[in-house]
Amino acid sequence: MATEYFNEMYEGGAVRAPYARLEDWMRSMPAELRQMKQAEAEDLFRRIGITFAVYGEGGDPDRLIPFDMFPRVFAQDEWRKLERGIKQRARALNAFLVDVYGRGEIIKAGKIPSRLVYRNEAYEKAVSGFVPPRGVFSHIVGIDLVRTGPGDFFVLEDNCRTPSGVSYMLENREIMMRMFPALFQNNRIEPVDNYSDLLRRTLASVAPAKCDRDPTIVILTPGHFNSAYYEHSFLADLMGVELVEGADLFVENGFVWMRTTEGPKKVDVIYRRIDDSFLDPLCFRPDSMLGVPGLMDVYRSGGVTICSAPGAGVADDKAVYTFVPEMVRFYLGEEPILNNVPTWQCGKADDLKYVQANLKELVVKEVHGSGGYGMLVGPKSTAEQIEHFAARIAADPGNYIAQPTLALSTVPTFVEEGVAPRHVDLRPYCLVGERIELVPGGLTRVALKDGSLVVNSSQGGGVKDTWVLAE
Repeated sequence: MATEYFNEMYEGGAVRAPYARLEDWMRSMPAELRQMKQAEAEDLFRRIGITFAVYGEGGDPDRLIPFDMFPRVFAQDEWRKLERGIKQRARALNAFLVDVYGRGEIIKAGKIPSRLVYRNEAYEKAVSGFVPPRGVFSHIVGIDLVRTGPGDFFVLEDNCRTPSGVSYMLENREIMMRMFPALFQNNRIEPVDNYSDLLRRTLASVAPAKCDRDPTIVILTPGHFNSAYYEHSFLADLMGVELVEGADLFVENGFVWMRTTEGPKKVDVIYRRIDDSFLDPLCFRPDSMLGVPGLMDVYRSGGVTICSAPGAGVADDKAVYTFVPEMVRFYLGEEPILNNVPTWQCGKADDLKYVQANLKELVVKEVHGSGGYGMLVGPKSTAEQIEHFAARIAADPGNYIAQPTLALSTVPTFVEEGVAPRHVDLRPYCLVGERIELVPGGLTRVALKDGSLVVNSSQGGGVKDTWVLAE
């Protein structure tokens, strides 16, 4: 029997209110115009330089992420619920990080197993006992959400380290406004273009105590070979801050300095887009050429703020994810507004037994995996693939979790044969500093292959503009 999927535009044969003004636009666009506009969008993306490198692929290392012109739309009341839930989750995740690098009260209370935290490869002993400015470890939290019904939203995973994709959120809007100005005249859509202002304000608000002036902010990039390099340079330009590599910075007299043509300049806040292990060769990987020797000593002494903080990754581990609702209750004394997807931990004997018996019905993920790699989508896999994955799970059960195959919602999407429903998810970007803020929207990723549930760009997914209608 075919699975019923919630179509976000249609319900009971009628157009849902948020999409009411898009039906005529969709139906009145001839195929020739649609193809012309699609080519125009791709040309704009190419000229601007919005590309995405996929490691390990042959061919074009700087390929375009496919852009779909059909926007995804949320009503204001839908967004308000999501916003409350996202902010609640960001508060709980940061409270958890402060706790586990401090007194560990949630572990002492028996709410989460200590092994999942202290034996986690993302747990950084180097920051144990350290509380970053304003008690914020994760300054940009990307919460991946899926929808299964009119009011049914689930958190698929949390991204507390360096969530990427915000440049696509901003550029998708810019290109849609350029190509279809009449759509924006006929619809009252909340803006997202103030994201860079909010990001800069967030970063400035967590400047270290030793900063006695307007903070100097930089973005630390691994360089132009990184898949998200475009985004690093894009955000630096929007915020009016310097984009630097490790070789541009040095440590002296307890502070971090940037080499400039006018001499050294003190740096107060580093928005890092490189992994923990590469930040400081004196503290982490000694072979790192990307980081800054001595950076962690300055960080721990309060001479510089690193955003997001080293060690934040322990909060977005997929095994730890299962305990986030408990974090909300434990730290905030509230019930979670957004639910997790039901999850089985293969490290538990009973859960493992269930997963092994039902692999063909489940989605299985590596605990530390990302980008759609290291996962099995049971209903879309062959018997051989399932058998291979079963052997991997049996060899290392604790490295896997499993979830039911959700009936992800669909949004109309322009495809070769016309318009067809395709599955989507959503990544809003929550900024945490002196205050918690997010722009009304996010990155909608779309699985362009018919029937596919994998929306990741590295797995052939595309992106859409995301609208939140104003009241």
